[in-house]
Amino acid sequence: MDRLREALHFCIRHQTILGYSAVSLLMAATEHIFSSVVFKCPCNSRNIVYGSFFLLVPAFILLLLGYMVNTRIWHQLTGSCSWEKKCSSSETCAHFCQVLVPVTARALVAPLTWIVVALLGANFYECAASGSSLIGHLFCKDKGPDCREKLFTIPCDEELSAQISSERFSLQAQSQLIGWFLIASIVTVALISKCVSRCCSSVNYLQHKFQKIYSKEEQEVFEIKAKEHATQLAERNTNCFFKATDPAPFPTPSEEEWQKISLLCTFDSQEVYYNMIHKHVSKKGGKSAESKEED
Repeated sequence: MDRLREALHFCIRHQTILGYSAVSLLMAATEHIFSSVVFKCPCNSRNIVYGSFFLLVPAFILLLLGYMVNTRIWHQLTGSCSWEKKCSSSETCAHFCQVLVPVTARALVAPLTWIVVALLGANFYECAASGSSLIGHLFCKDKGPDCREKLFTIPCDEELSAQISSERFSLQAQSQLIGWFLIASIVTVALISKCVSRCCSSVNYLQHKFQKIYSKEEQEVFEIKAKEHATQLAERNTNCFFKATDPAPFPTPSEEEWQKISLLCTFDSQEVYYNMIHKHVSKKGGKSAESKEED
């Protein structure tokens, strides 16, 4: 679980093809272990519940983990519903939705990989489908009353599966067909979404690439400077406590400034700011220049 969390955090933070590939490979290996070691189909009327849980519940857990390790969603969510603010304001909701869509797209990498690999392996689907009333009605039509009982035991009984090879092959074929259809759908949706977002972008390709590089570098520098600033503030307060002296003035960003750099930054065709710190510093510098000119 710790390795899974680290892989998800690497994928979301760096947003690279290598990171997504690492998560996909990890999901494929984990699914193989689950299907070969942990998964044991009960081979009775509860097949559909057991198989469906192994197919969908791990994917749901991976989706929640994808949200949990993504710092961008916590960046926008923290403090958005405090008493001083209007949680239901349209601007806040629009900003949060604008963050939620790309975050969800990245968080879906691991759960969709789990479902696709499980469908291609066919173990989970075969167990679930053998207990489905719809599948039972299709396979056991005009085949006698004991057909349903035999259908339940297909995932467990190798001799019976050899006798009814057509039913077993059909269940595996259905699972694999659904898996390939899901892969094709994901790739198609991803390509269309990428094309639409790039066509509607207000900046060109090179400027967008520069913005991604700047955001990454700014985040790394911010973490270093924040640690240095916090260390200096902690040393000042600790020294004043033990020496029983009054604290010296220590410049720290105000609450209003923290709120300004925590908003969602969007590109503007007239004024391009690559992140909220860039926008805040630029506007603050402009106000300072105007005040000097007035003086």
